[in-house]
Amino acid sequence: MLRRAGEGAELAEIAEEFFLSKGTVRDYLGAIVTKLDARNRLDAVRIAGENGWI
Repeated sequence: MLRRAGEGAELAEIAEEFFLSKGTVRDYLGAIVTKLDARNRLDAVRIAGENGWI
């Protein structure tokens, strides 16, 4: 999910790929941002990339 967000995919696109609602994807991405102590989604993508997680 985070990788797709980093590629610029819209919430609707990600939701369709993972068979989830847009709200669920938004919540999951928000949880990722929080857990990584990132400022926003792009910062979370950067952190995950630097650590080899995506």
